[in-house]
Amino acid sequence: MTARIIDGRAIAADIRSEAAGRVEALARRGVTPGLAAVLVGDDEPSRIYVEAKQKACAEVGIRSERHELPRDAAEEDLLGLIRDLGDDPAVHGILVQLPLPFQISTLAVHETLSVAKDVDGLTPASVGRLVRGEATYLPATPFGIVEMLSRTGISIEGQEVVIVGRGALVGMPLSIMLAQKSPRGNATVTLCHTRTRDLASHTRRADILVAAAGRPGTVTGDMVKPGAAVIDVAVNRTEEGLVGDVDFESAREVAGWITPVPGGVGPITVAMLLVNTVTAAERLAGG
Repeated sequence: MTARIIDGRAIAADIRSEAAGRVEALARRGVTPGLAAVLVGDDEPSRIYVEAKQKACAEVGIRSERHELPRDAAEEDLLGLIRDLGDDPAVHGILVQLPLPFQISTLAVHETLSVAKDVDGLTPASVGRLVRGEATYLPATPFGIVEMLSRTGISIEGQEVVIVGRGALVGMPLSIMLAQKSPRGNATVTLCHTRTRDLASHTRRADILVAAAGRPGTVTGDMVKPGAAVIDVAVNRTEEGLVGDVDFESAREVAGWITPVPGGVGPITVAMLLVNTVTAAERLAGG
């Protein structure tokens, strides 16, 4: 068996096209969706991510703006900027790029961010609504994974899902979303982490295996159930280039579907951020 490659770029292109149609509908009402990205410091990967998001915004007609603060910026300066953006009617979504410098509390940032403009779904209120099954905006990467599975025709309901990695951005929210009673949920979810004993005994049961640990080679082909869908979330920089958590060559010989790195989950994550921004504009415009 050789797995079918899930083309994240192609799926993302479809999602962006749909978002562009919604942007055009808003334009006819005199509304241009606006996304404000905030970057603190000079972290190069963060800068690359923000630029990629701004480029994607331009492709679908979303107005984007970038606000940069120095690495040694005071926490109150950042919180003041976030409040100002929250009050700006031309800004519908706010993205504060992580990680933040040590002197700034990520929790304080998320507590200050307007829930109505929290298009990353990271504020405490947004997380609470997610747990209740009443999310205003779904976190972009988990949202993208669910969208990818749906558009690929991979059933979620009743499936055994194993997620390797319990991070607050991917593993934890995804586990909640897939376990919830919903048309895109109703799965039986196992959340694995660094203290999980005999990881392979869990991954071999998975109909859907999600790798989000941030460690190359975490999942190898002998850890994959034949025919499973393998979703590799991580992007790790190595001497050989960008790789995920999954040993792609060995896993693709066993899996039914598999995502590449790069070109898998990443493009869809950006596309779902655009979807959330357009949704925010529609809501704030009374749509």
